[in-house]
Amino acid sequence: MSYENLNDLRAFLIVARESNFTRAAAQLGMSRSGLSHAITALEARLGVRLLTRTTRSVSLTQAGMRLYNRLQPMLSELDSELASLRALSEKPAGIVRITAHDHAIASVLWPRLQALLKHYPEIQVELSVDYALTDIVAQQFDAGVRVGNIVDKDMIAVRIGPDFHMAVVCSPDYLNGKKRPEIPGDLTAHLCINLRLPTRGGLYAWDFEKDEKKLSVRVQGQTVFNNTYLMLQAALDGMGFAYIPLDLAQSYIASGELTAVLEEWWPHFPGYHLYYANRRQMAPALAEVISALRYPQREAE
Repeated sequence: MSYENLNDLRAFLIVARESNFTRAAAQLGMSRSGLSHAITALEARLGVRLLTRTTRSVSLTQAGMRLYNRLQPMLSELDSELASLRALSEKPAGIVRITAHDHAIASVLWPRLQALLKHYPEIQVELSVDYALTDIVAQQFDAGVRVGNIVDKDMIAVRIGPDFHMAVVCSPDYLNGKKRPEIPGDLTAHLCINLRLPTRGGLYAWDFEKDEKKLSVRVQGQTVFNNTYLMLQAALDGMGFAYIPLDLAQSYIASGELTAVLEEWWPHFPGYHLYYANRRQMAPALAEVISALRYPQREAE
């Protein structure tokens, strides 16, 4: 009986996930041509074509999809078990990959993780900006961040930040000579800075609440971003109203660089939560990251 090369199978998995040989080769630390030859040799040994290649894209064949769907959870489980075994004797070390959107990284993760990284120089943290509700197991992340603690049954959620409000702001120059919005619906008569969500591919409808009344408003404008800080900058540059976390806008409101409107309608959201897979053994590095991020912080921290 012949046994397939595990490295080639892992290489195939990464190419399939990335749909790109160049990005996959960079992750594997090998040349693009070397990776292509490895996949071609794997296909030859299996006797089936796994990938359809064009000059612009890489996609899975039916056989490739079948292999990917079976291989991905198996290798993920293997990696988890190997990490658990190493965790029994190793001190905190290695890479912890976390997916979150930019505001969560800047306001919660990065401020807390700096001290941890200085204390444990052998821990590496990779922070990936993404507004999607990422399947962290499929995408090989150790943890993700979302608002609130509702997660899949095989996940654990840990609060890492306080509750927060969203704010509606614009520059004084933009509002000069225009009617100030009195109710959320008035925003439809103004330029607004939109956020595109990757999960649905559509523009985010702005949520509002007042006296237990909740509503959403779809706004229009000349600009669309998928980055909170670019939305803030666009508001400062006079491109219209932005819907951003209050803590991000607070200093600009205090300085007069931004004007706040509809304060009584600003919605309240539960704080950021870190979610991760429920495993019997946890790598020491991930355990230290969770401890550093947990909210509220213990007095000793």
